[in-house]
Amino acid sequence: MIELNGKQIVFVDKDRIELQEASWTEDQLGDRELLIETEASFISAGTELAILTAKTPKVYEQGSWNAYPWKAGYASVGTIRAIGRNVRDFGPGARVFLHGKHGSATIAKAGGLIVPVPEGMDASVAAATRLASISATALHVTDIPRNGWVAVFGLGLVGNFAAQAYRIMGCRVIGVDPAARRRELAESCGIPYTVHGSPDEVTERIREITGGDMCAVTVDAVGHSAVIRQAMNAAASFGQVVLLGTPRTPVEGNLTELLADIHFRWLSLRGALNFNDPDRLRDIQLTTFDWVQSGRLHIEPLISHRLRPEEAAKAYDGLQNQTEDYIGVSLLWK
Repeated sequence: MIELNGKQIVFVDKDRIELQEASWTEDQLGDRELLIETEASFISAGTELAILTAKTPKVYEQGSWNAYPWKAGYASVGTIRAIGRNVRDFGPGARVFLHGKHGSATIAKAGGLIVPVPEGMDASVAAATRLASISATALHVTDIPRNGWVAVFGLGLVGNFAAQAYRIMGCRVIGVDPAARRRELAESCGIPYTVHGSPDEVTERIREITGGDMCAVTVDAVGHSAVIRQAMNAAASFGQVVLLGTPRTPVEGNLTELLADIHFRWLSLRGALNFNDPDRLRDIQLTTFDWVQSGRLHIEPLISHRLRPEEAAKAYDGLQNQTEDYIGVSLLWK
């Protein structure tokens, strides 16, 4: 019988991380489950920090998907070590990507998103494609304009990947972020225009870049209602405003003014929460792998740190408090 012993990252309470002992054995497998030994996992800073810092009240609601104690993470790459008796699509030894936890191993359902990793692809890069596939959700809710202007607000991982995805689809992309380092990274990944400044300055700069046309699509990749308002200001009439980030911060304002702007300028407000459909997610994941292999999607420059699991607390602290330096963090389990 195969037995894997190791560690698991658990958020036990607000701002409390533990690296707990854990074990996974072949006899724990259901008929349609796989035992996968983790090579690398990737931190999703937005969602994971929101849970770690209790920005969402659901962490205190027993039974919710992210209630404390929460086994952190949902992006990993590893090797299948054992399979349930009714698993037909995969065999032991296969190297796969999955929505796995931060742990030395994981048990996953065969019906979930499990995709073979392209031969030779770096484990950290492959795990990081999870964030790129989240970003690609924006494409699927957008009527993509041919050669149209797109502005992406927020150039963290999700925003950077979204900007690259729209560029790959033939759009002219503008990235917006106050951090010089993130703007530089976006430019190094092929985003031709980046801007910063006050909301009014950003709107005016976008007006100049677009020759007064403004943007057919604007994307909030921050998850902040004030940024969503900025994104609306940068949209052209009949424009599409995509909510890629999850709004979590309360913001006071005039709702009637916002709705009137949508009404008078025929704006469309579109949610872009990552899909929960395995077939659709598999298609997006395979496309993301193809973009990486063909050199169209740049991930390596955004992996700022590759750390051991014992450095998890350092990783989350850096992602929260040293955002200029900590862009993307991979955890190496082997």
